[in-house]
Amino acid sequence: MLEASLSQLEKLVGDLVQQNQDLQNTNAQLAEELKQARDDNDSLQLSLLEQEEKQGATAARIQALVDRATSVSAVSA
Repeated sequence: MLEASLSQLEKLVGDLVQQNQDLQNTNAQLAEELKQARDDNDSLQLSLLEQEEKQGATAARIQALVDRATSVSAVSA
């Protein structure tokens, strides 16, 4: 009986060691995916800021053109 219990315990310990290894591997994979997602997020945020700057500059140029057109129309009238 003691031998059977010892065998069961060895099997359970082996199973737990394997499960622990699997969980460590999964954790490492998830950590790498998280790092990649954070890097992607940083890149997207930087890209968004650049686009907002370009849109702001474009809006300012358009407004300047509208102001010029309006002032020319006012002088002509």
